[in-house]
Amino acid sequence: MSLTAALAGRIVHSQPDAAARDHAREGVRDFLAVTWPVLQGHVPDSGLPALRTLYGDGSVRSQALLLGYAGHALDYDDFHADFRGHPSVVILPALFAWHHHHPGASVEQFCEAYAIGVETAGRLGLAVSQQHYALGYHNTATLGTLAAAAALARFLDLTEADTATLLGIAATQASGLRAQFGSLVKPLHAGFAAERAVTAAQLTLAGIDGRQSGVINAFLDAGSRGEAQPEKLLENWGAPWRISAPGLEFKPFPTCAGTHSAAEAARLLRRRWLASGRPLEALLDQIADITVAFPPGGDIAASVRVPTTGIEARFSLEYVIAAMLIYGDLRLQDFAEGDLNPGIMPLAVRVRRTPDSAAPPDALNPALRFHDVTLSLQDGMTLNQRRTRQESLAEGVDVGGKLRAALRGDAPALLDHSALRSTADLQAVGDALLQGIA
Repeated sequence: MSLTAALAGRIVHSQPDAAARDHAREGVRDFLAVTWPVLQGHVPDSGLPALRTLYGDGSVRSQALLLGYAGHALDYDDFHADFRGHPSVVILPALFAWHHHHPGASVEQFCEAYAIGVETAGRLGLAVSQQHYALGYHNTATLGTLAAAAALARFLDLTEADTATLLGIAATQASGLRAQFGSLVKPLHAGFAAERAVTAAQLTLAGIDGRQSGVINAFLDAGSRGEAQPEKLLENWGAPWRISAPGLEFKPFPTCAGTHSAAEAARLLRRRWLASGRPLEALLDQIADITVAFPPGGDIAASVRVPTTGIEARFSLEYVIAAMLIYGDLRLQDFAEGDLNPGIMPLAVRVRRTPDSAAPPDALNPALRFHDVTLSLQDGMTLNQRRTRQESLAEGVDVGGKLRAALRGDAPALLDHSALRSTADLQAVGDALLQGIA
């Protein structure tokens, strides 16, 4: 049996368990939290109004694109370590857009399809190896197209043969480059991936024939420089379900996940200083130099050293560390489209990157990533804080609180519907999301 056919079989016949479906519900709540401020215009210059003029025809494909873009516009959406990308912002827009035009599926079917999509995303990330990302591909755009296609195949209850065709059509469209990070095209990658998955499903249902073998192998080979491990696509499928373990990582900040442990190290330093009873101004005035250490290659995503816009700042360790030291948080307005906050850059330029050559390269195991932040003061004092990725994950994120903050009191019934206890709840959440992009 070909790899494509074997994957199609897993998608069609495997059964996500109750825990996977519950984790899917939590993923929907987080997706709603990160999308709602963009849909409601709470974030200025999000780019969504301009896209509405181009993709405002109300079609499934256009709705999937707009919803994917809106969900990723703040870079506040979930992350998956195996996938090395953002699965929900591609999978859920495709599912919600399709469900809006073809209602009738139960909430359990929706959650199962979502879990299947995340499983496929994680498996693809493992199979294509870290080399895919290192080569310059944006996994959310490339692997995400196939993950969303897998979710749709399950949601539509396709046969194995049609699922294999759909995967092949999706794979031949998959594209997206990390070179676009720091621009509005990055969130558009998520929209494009959701749109391409919907297109692949429509073509399959229309009877457009495609190769049902060899395509996934070709995709993995082309995107890994010969380092693909195709066996990881299938082995131990659903044991455990990837949406449960390692699970979706919900973001505490609207910045690149590769900056988060650096931000938290800076926050801990700030808190320690304030706990001593000394004023913040005394710290900020005395800082002569800031260094941030990390495993070699650990800043591959956070590659912007001198940002010129708020969007570029999301990928800047320098700006993130400075913002956290000044404000004690990473505020949404400091990472929005438009000019930088002029109060942050004078401190950001004092930050120097110092990769730790004694640490294993980040590409070997991103789970071991850390950031070590040191403040050197003018009086000779130094303050140091190390924060690991695992410590950040262990702290967790209050998704319910994140959603309440995003809603700002709007549509209070959505808080209750977001629990997805019934198919009526699914319909209400879907309607709210799709009305937001209309």
